Amino acid sequence: MNNRRIIKPLALAAVLAVMGLATYHFYGSNRAVVTVKQRSGTGIASVPITTAPVQIEDFPIRSRTIGILETLATVIVKSRIESQVTEQHVKDGQFVKKGDPLFTLDDREINATISRDEAQLQKDQATLARTEADLERYQRLVQSNAAARQQLDQAIAEHKSALATVEADQAQLRTDNLRLGYTKIEAPIDGRVGAVRVTPGNLISVNDSTGLLTITQIAPIRVAFTLPEREFAALRNALNKSVPAAVRVYTPGANEALATGQLDFVDSSVDSNSGTIAAKAVFANESLELWPGMYVDVEVDLDVRPQTALIPAVAIQSSQRGPFVFVAKPDQRAEMRMVQVIAIDGDRAALRTGVKEGERVIVEGQMRLVDGARVTEVSSPAGERKGDTADALPEVNSDVRR
Repeated sequence: MNNRRIIKPLALAAVLAVMGLATYHFYGSNRAVVTVKQRSGTGIASVPITTAPVQIEDFPIRSRTIGILETLATVIVKSRIESQVTEQHVKDGQFVKKGDPLFTLDDREINATISRDEAQLQKDQATLARTEADLERYQRLVQSNAAARQQLDQAIAEHKSALATVEADQAQLRTDNLRLGYTKIEAPIDGRVGAVRVTPGNLISVNDSTGLLTITQIAPIRVAFTLPEREFAALRNALNKSVPAAVRVYTPGANEALATGQLDFVDSSVDSNSGTIAAKAVFANESLELWPGMYVDVEVDLDVRPQTALIPAVAIQSSQRGPFVFVAKPDQRAEMRMVQVIAIDGDRAALRTGVKEGERVIVEGQMRLVDGARVTEVSSPAGERKGDTADALPEVNSDVRR
């Protein structure tokens, strides 16, 4: 019997399609191609399919968003005294450690002041020694009634005055020694030096608003991001765990994480305008792959759902009633199951209901199935498109013209 036939009424094609016996596709306004499914024996030929098992595993609940990398600390280095730069120890873009020398300033004037302070201290210490001797002498004289009490009071006052003078000299000397330390400018934090704004020979002032240079901390570094308000509870719980939740950052569009860090901050309030909650995570950034100002994709591990049904995401289809899958039954029939999807992670989907452990869901050929259709499992040929086996089905094509 010739499989090619002319079907004049287009309505017949529609009826066959509704019955699951044919499919048709329009091309233009007056032409359609009808695909009539071949019959074998007493029923429709079984559809070749490929299946995958339902697996029960702990499923990580993750959320993905966009974030921006920011530094934990930025310091504008300024001089604390007015002086002249005599030496420069760093250059633009150099990485420095805390305590590394940056600049040396002219210290001759401060050294001269320190020498004067030391001389004044020695003079006042000599005066203090004299008043101590006078005080001891007058105390003995008063005890023997050889001197008036008034003279003893005056000696006590002079001794206290000399003692205060010595203490003031010592404080002044400490101040000038501290100012001497300001002539050696050192890095206050670990980080990367920006543009060096002064060179040796320049006079600098404490009122300079631009500063000598800027140091930006890069390791560790932080990513700032926001999540929807509905995930606030999970985000807060993830922060309060004994080990804070893991956070990964990716180059936009990449699948391999640049770095993995830990959640360390969740804002105290929800932004009422955007309906989001702000959060931050810290990364060691030892390889220096992360740079302040970069936009990255952020993935946060919010929770773990124990013993969850996992299937390939390609098995899930959509309908007006919601998502569904086809399950291959032992009697070589396909059963349509409505499912509740918890989340999709990569190529896997986690389901709340609809399937059980040990069952097999159809991942290829399901686009040609209806509930109860006869199926035959085959191995997936290399290069075949997942979820569509239309080319493998026996079919008859007919032109329908109006």
